[in-house]
Amino acid sequence: MLAAGGAALAARGGDDRSAAAPRPAASSAPPVRVVQPGRPGESARVSDSDRVRAPDGSTYNAIDVAFVQMMIAHHRQAVEMAQLAPERAGGTGLRALAARISAAQGPEITWLQRWLRERKLAETDPGHDHSTMPGMQTPADLTALAAARGAEFDRRFVTMMTAHHRGAIQMAGDVLQGGSDQLLRETANEMAVEQGSEIRRMQQL
Repeated sequence: MLAAGGAALAARGGDDRSAAAPRPAASSAPPVRVVQPGRPGESARVSDSDRVRAPDGSTYNAIDVAFVQMMIAHHRQAVEMAQLAPERAGGTGLRALAARISAAQGPEITWLQRWLRERKLAETDPGHDHSTMPGMQTPADLTALAAARGAEFDRRFVTMMTAHHRGAIQMAGDVLQGGSDQLLRETANEMAVEQGSEIRRMQQL
């Protein structure tokens, strides 16, 4: 579903995808370095960020890698929250929005996982503290959401998912500013537009 990257994501959004998304900004930061694992019996190789090439010839850097690894965990939490809605939400509009979130972010997780596999990179980095990612909800928040029903669930869901989406938009802005992989940048931009649209829909609800 996401094999076409940004184009596939753009096709989902409908008329409201004209919302502004994070724009890349000029950066004077020094190049970061990417550790590429070697084959069995070989040492890992460290490369400058602007010299790492994927099998398809595209370049990527450590900012791209960190974004993909963290966004997988970030999306998983959004899907976890959305999957609570069918049996708990009080409004049909919120149930429909939750279904849209699951339908969008599930395939995006698969695409991000493939991006890492193609570059022989791990899906997770022990150095990443996922709880500190922008918009991530605490275990206590998730427990309270799961326990809620009807209007209370709807209020909690909108508050939590709005914060979650805003965090994802912030993360997309980071990769747009410092990332190197053009297709990933386009995909991150489309994610930000999509989630901005969903925030507006939640505000209407």
